[in-house]
Amino acid sequence: MFPQLSAAALLFLVALLAPAIASQRTVSPSHPPSNDPFDSQACASCHADIYKSYTTTAMATASGPATDGLTTGELDHKDSKIHYRVYEQDGKVWMSYERPGKDGLHGQRELLYFIGSGKKGRTYLFSDQGFLFEAPINWYSQEKRWNMTPAYTEASEMPLNLPAYVDCLNCHTSGMRPPVPGTDSKFSGKPFSHGGITCQRCHGSDTNHADGKGAVVNPAKLSPDRRDAICMECHFEGTVAVEQPAKHLYQFQPGDRLSDYIHYFVLNGNREQAPRAISQYEALSQSTCKRQSGDKMWCGSCHDAHREPAPEERVAYYRAKCLACHGEAFAAKHHADKPDCTHCHMPALPSKDVAHTQTTDHRIQRYPNDAPLPQLQLRGKPLTSFPAVDESLATTRDFALAWETLAQRGLEGAPQAAEDYLSKAVKERPDDAVLLAAEGFVEQAHKRDNDARDFYEHALKIDPLLNDAATDLGIIEARSGNLQRAVDLWRGAFQRVPNRSAVGMDLAIIFCIAGKKDVAQQFVNRVLEFNPDYGKAKSLLEHIAQDPPQCKP
Repeated sequence: MFPQLSAAALLFLVALLAPAIASQRTVSPSHPPSNDPFDSQACASCHADIYKSYTTTAMATASGPATDGLTTGELDHKDSKIHYRVYEQDGKVWMSYERPGKDGLHGQRELLYFIGSGKKGRTYLFSDQGFLFEAPINWYSQEKRWNMTPAYTEASEMPLNLPAYVDCLNCHTSGMRPPVPGTDSKFSGKPFSHGGITCQRCHGSDTNHADGKGAVVNPAKLSPDRRDAICMECHFEGTVAVEQPAKHLYQFQPGDRLSDYIHYFVLNGNREQAPRAISQYEALSQSTCKRQSGDKMWCGSCHDAHREPAPEERVAYYRAKCLACHGEAFAAKHHADKPDCTHCHMPALPSKDVAHTQTTDHRIQRYPNDAPLPQLQLRGKPLTSFPAVDESLATTRDFALAWETLAQRGLEGAPQAAEDYLSKAVKERPDDAVLLAAEGFVEQAHKRDNDARDFYEHALKIDPLLNDAATDLGIIEARSGNLQRAVDLWRGAFQRVPNRSAVGMDLAIIFCIAGKKDVAQQFVNRVLEFNPDYGKAKSLLEHIAQDPPQCKP
């Protein structure tokens, strides 16, 4: 048990913990098991030509063991002053890191898997005590160099605790196994059974088909919404997406309604000049071609998922796709001397959200004569369901969680919209743990701790593995002097998500203030196991070692 703290010590603890209220908040639902698709080779005996051509596509090569197609190299990162090296040794791939100088930072991680076909680049993954993380550096094929992962191009510290999130794995692998319940990215064994996107990801996994007793899904023969859903699952993310209660995107199967698993929202007027890397479906919906063609036009109108045209075929291949609608007569009078339609109308533009890459602009605009794209304006109905046919399915819960996400991103006007929707949604669904935790966060931000405590406690009774609710409730309890309750909450969360350094730091601080120096040091060392370049943790470790110990970073 913890001793009673003096008023001065409690005020000091409150000051240290207050900034952590909004830190590292992510929804961490429980994860039910999913079915593992069987290998594409099961299809090869009957569909040999298709299988052979498909194996060379970007989808088929979207992930795999790190040793496949490895490009070794080095990087000196200017802002963090760290030297990275990627190399192969004894059949394994390693990433070493070192910062010359007095802090002596150095180490290595074995890279186990790659994510990305290599057309734009590749991300590499490593495992630390069963937790799967992204390496801090990526290979960028378009620039032919190693550089920092997109979110950390200007980081002054090495990011070594970036989880390999489920959404990323779902869209690059097959047979993905959900993480251990309550964790961001801890897996029991191999995280996925097959590298790349197998045939079954688009055609279903009816194991009777090989015996001639079952049919596979043919996307082209589905209704437009179910057909498009197969592509949308990974080629559209919207401004924000909200998973449905007790549902997860990775449970989606070809032929299902995507809206049964997830609802997407876009901000009206959000027409950026630089497209997002995963926005092809939304961009296409903005094109005149799609708007005039309606359901007749879809991804398969231009793309053959089973093969990609060779470089020397590319111009003629895609020109033929355009002429299938526009006709030869149009081609004869429209820049007949410039056969590459995509060069003018679908250029590669710098990606808005993935640094060092370009992505094909699927808006099919009339370059260079189009007027400037409109800027975002939050008037009228700023947040809408996408596609439009799903608008009637959107619930108060959806809008509440969507606006909460945008509020966390700092969008002006979003916090108030989130509060308005949350208060209604909680009344409609009083036992929805995710909503209760979100409402608790709002109350806590307004310093209404008693109300926040009630919402958090209710949420955790329904789902004890909600890490955000546990950590934020721990802050309220610590500020109230209920240290044992705070520690119990934080311990559980930190065991499940040791990559969230703020939780471990809070534990270290509270044990330090309670006079348990050795325990405090253990928690800081645990933080540094997963985040070895975290300056605040290094500083706190030095301060705790002083006599008397100093309990602040």
